[in-house]
Amino acid sequence: MGQFIPDYLIREQAAVGALVLFAVLRVLAAVAAFSRGWPIALVEKCAIGVAGLYCAPQLFDVLAHPYVVHASSAELEGKVIGSAIALFFSPILSHRLGYE
Repeated sequence: MGQFIPDYLIREQAAVGALVLFAVLRVLAAVAAFSRGWPIALVEKCAIGVAGLYCAPQLFDVLAHPYVVHASSAELEGKVIGSAIALFFSPILSHRLGYE
């Protein structure tokens, strides 16, 4: 009858998705910035802005319906954690590849 996906599975799936998305996006942005001579600080600011926009729909759901939507809060937590981890470790990878 009412089969639900547990919150931890939603959180893990959102975290892995955000981690992969932003890690690849950040490394590709570093490659593009390196080839065009743009400052890497601009890439960092844009990546943080895109991560905020990526988490915005779930943040709106959590703020608009705080007592109704449980899956949205779990998805928001996963997206925030995944994007934070990716934006922390991606510069290390870009530096090791020689693009920073």
